Amino acid sequence: MLVICTIIIAYFFYKATKRSPLWHIPGPKSNSFILGNLCELYQTPTGSTEFEWQETYGGIVRFKGSFGSDQLMITDPKALQHIFQGTDYKWRKSSTRREYARLISGRGLTWADGDVHKRQRKIMLPGFSAPAAKNLLPFFASCAANLCSRWADIISTSSQQFEVLNIPEWTSRATLDVIGQTLFDYDFEAISNEHNELVKHYRSLMAKIFGNPSKASLLMLELFKYFPPWFMEFMNDRNPRFAPLHRLSQVATNTAKKLVTNKFDELREGKNKKDIMTLLVQANTDVSHNIKSRLSEEELLACMQALMFAGHETTANTLTWMLYELARSPRLQERLRAEIRCTEQRIMSRRDAEITIQDLESMPLLGAVVKETLRFHTVSINMGRTSVEDDILPLSKPITTKTGEILQEIPLPKGTTIYASISAYNRNKDIFGDDACMFNADRWLESGHVATGVCSMGVYANLATFSAGVRSCVGWRFAVLELQTFLFELIRSFEFTTTPALNDIQRMSAFVMIPSVRGELSQMPLRVASAPKDDEY
Repeated sequence: MLVICTIIIAYFFYKATKRSPLWHIPGPKSNSFILGNLCELYQTPTGSTEFEWQETYGGIVRFKGSFGSDQLMITDPKALQHIFQGTDYKWRKSSTRREYARLISGRGLTWADGDVHKRQRKIMLPGFSAPAAKNLLPFFASCAANLCSRWADIISTSSQQFEVLNIPEWTSRATLDVIGQTLFDYDFEAISNEHNELVKHYRSLMAKIFGNPSKASLLMLELFKYFPPWFMEFMNDRNPRFAPLHRLSQVATNTAKKLVTNKFDELREGKNKKDIMTLLVQANTDVSHNIKSRLSEEELLACMQALMFAGHETTANTLTWMLYELARSPRLQERLRAEIRCTEQRIMSRRDAEITIQDLESMPLLGAVVKETLRFHTVSINMGRTSVEDDILPLSKPITTKTGEILQEIPLPKGTTIYASISAYNRNKDIFGDDACMFNADRWLESGHVATGVCSMGVYANLATFSAGVRSCVGWRFAVLELQTFLFELIRSFEFTTTPALNDIQRMSAFVMIPSVRGELSQMPLRVASAPKDDEY
């Protein structure tokens, strides 16, 4: 034991005294050798540290990780484009991020890397194509209508004709129903039944496990980087802190198993439905596909879990922040409702009962509100990557080193870890204008407000929100269309106003960004009333 301790101490002493190849890159000072600047990143309101660093140092910032290690926070668009879109799998998910993914959803698409990720993604992509997303619109509209009906019932029993609702609780239930219907052709009844088993396990899960991390928690997560993956997995599978994740995984796996079995039975009976699981099972059983290119049972179930989590947690929080901004800006909410009412009249004039994708796309302000929320309230906070070989990082703007040297590119050795701040990139003034630190939906309606001549990043609106390249979000079309549909239904039906509790609202990190009020996570109390009639404008 003494020999092992001596080796470990010697290793950390070597790391601390060896000059880093990044030493000359400007960045903040660190007051802790053990945790570096990690407390500033994870124990402050989401994005606040990154915004400050970007404003002070620019798009490339050197900061300290654990035990004196140097890392780069990157928001430079050309550098991010290179890492995420120009190098295939040269930059891999960090070991800690992969372990997070395994704990949350198993060895599926969010965990996989390299050839395994490429194979899984190839099988899943057809289920999220533009034509497939179009077929899902009725499901989105149905779930949004169910939420509206539930809220209308609650408001109708109030003597004040309004009700204060905790929005994230309801959006989480609604988007879980969306996942059930679009993914599995199954109704979880989460909106109508708060005692649903999956609802109970998902409720505030990320807040309970990852919210307000202590220094001890950050240290444990950092220590795992220095051990092989099998040891990290062994310890985390026995860590009582992650017990809720393990219970959720078991429930989600059992649910997915039953539903996959049902899909196989339906396909044998010739029932060809349009939900995503049917498309995946079809692709996985297609005899024209080489058996090595298919998903194993473990992979299929893990991919289902990943979609179940990512498809409802991120969308639910984005929708929550969207309603928050509309509640804070009554005039914007009125303009949006007026645009929606015009579209309603157009739908009625053609004697149609259902909204179409063309209807949603015909509303520029609705699209602008969705884009601005995805930009300003980025729920997926950051992406960690580690280089598996030497690389040269190109820059869109030169940086001046501590020695006065001006660099147009930065040589990076194998093993370099970067922290791509989605939150800070989405507030880059060179791209989104001098008012990038303000919520302004009109930036998307004004010519020249959002720069188009800079490096293109991501799959939607030059935002980093859905990542980019080989690891871009497969369900981004799904998410955008779902947000548009819910926004249309909710604003046509209800008026949202603020409550005094929002004076204490904060953006907090819990693997994803969630709202917090007075230390209570996943809280966003808004006053909800029936929307004014046409003649009240």
